[in-house]
Amino acid sequence: MALQQAQVSVVVIGYDDAAHVGDAVRSALAQGPAVREVIAVDDCSTDGSAELLERLAGEEPRLRVVRRPVNSGGCGTPRNTGLDVATSPYVMFLDSDDVLPPGAVDALLGAALEHDAPVASGLCVRKELPSGRETPWQPELYAQRTLVEHSSQRARLVPDTLCVNKLYRASFLRERVIRFPEGRFPYEDFVFGARVLAAAPRVALVPDPVYVWHVRRSATRLSISLDRSDIANWRARLDADRLSYDILLGAGEKGPARATRTRFLDHSLRMYARELELRGAEYRREWWALTRAHLATFDEGDFAPAPAPGRVVARVILAAEEPRDLPRLKEMSARPARLTPPYARGGDGSPVWSADLPQVELDHLLVRPMELLPAAVDAELRPRARGTVLRLRLHELYGRMAEAGPRTVEAEFTERDDGRVGFTGTAPLLAEAEGDSGTDASDVDSWTAELPLDLTALGNGTWDLRLRLRFADGSRRETTAHAVAGAGLLRRSALPSARHGVLLVQPYATHAGALAVRLAPGWRGLTEVVRRRLKRLLH
Repeated sequence: MALQQAQVSVVVIGYDDAAHVGDAVRSALAQGPAVREVIAVDDCSTDGSAELLERLAGEEPRLRVVRRPVNSGGCGTPRNTGLDVATSPYVMFLDSDDVLPPGAVDALLGAALEHDAPVASGLCVRKELPSGRETPWQPELYAQRTLVEHSSQRARLVPDTLCVNKLYRASFLRERVIRFPEGRFPYEDFVFGARVLAAAPRVALVPDPVYVWHVRRSATRLSISLDRSDIANWRARLDADRLSYDILLGAGEKGPARATRTRFLDHSLRMYARELELRGAEYRREWWALTRAHLATFDEGDFAPAPAPGRVVARVILAAEEPRDLPRLKEMSARPARLTPPYARGGDGSPVWSADLPQVELDHLLVRPMELLPAAVDAELRPRARGTVLRLRLHELYGRMAEAGPRTVEAEFTERDDGRVGFTGTAPLLAEAEGDSGTDASDVDSWTAELPLDLTALGNGTWDLRLRLRFADGSRRETTAHAVAGAGLLRRSALPSARHGVLLVQPYATHAGALAVRLAPGWRGLTEVVRRRLKRLLH
């Protein structure tokens, strides 16, 4: 592979991350001879990171350390600093708390050279720590090797907002003056990516894993993407989204510009709407006002391409001046979306969001395929010493459920950290009519099922419930279940266990309102749960 010798500079940026920056640098150096240099830009750390990097540089001639005299407050400035001093034909970016997997540089550089592409992009894998569970980022985009050449194709690249899973021709970035926003500018990737696409490059896509994004939810200092509790984070996201749209539209890239609107509706809006109930009243009011103002700049063509759940959430926000219907918006923003009762109709009998907001029309529910409908299933987990029962209730949805004919539901509990399946069971869905069991299909408003569970067989961990609904017409729908609260249904309980002595059971609702359960078997597990609880209370 002689053509790939010493062609790449890897820019590693870091601030006060001595615990991880060494691993990041070593992963870049381990890419082999294709890497001419690794440029470690230290953003004025105070924890010894710079000194650690200097020691590594003394052992590795390919490592250069650039120490910034003043902290920039963001990621854009140190990346620009690295780009300015890079000497290789191609450049990549790496954050100090992540790593490059083996073969990443060769895969990207090979694709860039083969297609003479200024940009090559590959699969990023999100790795939850400490569990190690991996989830691919935007896997549909990287299903196969592809060359994106034309403007009409570039819109599909917009959802991948990352800059770190890409290789760039340095001369392309410099000649087009493509840089990151300077200073404290969260979501700088959005803007940098828009500037890249606005320059209309050919982009080579490879299915190879080229970046490992470490997700540390329990870290003392959360990453920007995880720290969403302050309204300033939402303001920054809106600013980055607006600027990205303006950049692309100004360059005549109408398709990619509109795709930024779709990305906002389907990703950003749904993610933050799911968490609104967790925030205080002042945050909610400000978030609602900011979001309404942003959505008011959209035209009908911006809404049309977006998946239905995001469109509906946006229409509700535009229709209501103050925050409202937050529990239903949370369920509608879930993945998969769930539309919980009540199911209102407008004056002409057509589906609407509610009697108070009839202008939010839901006509699309009458024609959507079953596998995309926001089916709502309530779930109650009743832990009992003599046998735990999972009770499920599927709600009718403007006649669509009865039309398809609910037959069975398959329930599956999956351990969140490692992805193992601990239970799978199937039960028939039995029709219920309002106030009477009846037999007339037009009277049916729900279908119920019960499944016995052996929670002791699941073992320690956090378990998420997934459902597969099957219908008489051959259709199916995979979804999650709405966690029913009240009457002690989400109360912690301790069950006797022949296997463990005792099993601590905590059913709860996730941020998206779905049912999940935490299990701690044995007296040791019980003690650990109590210890963590006391620690949180004292903190």
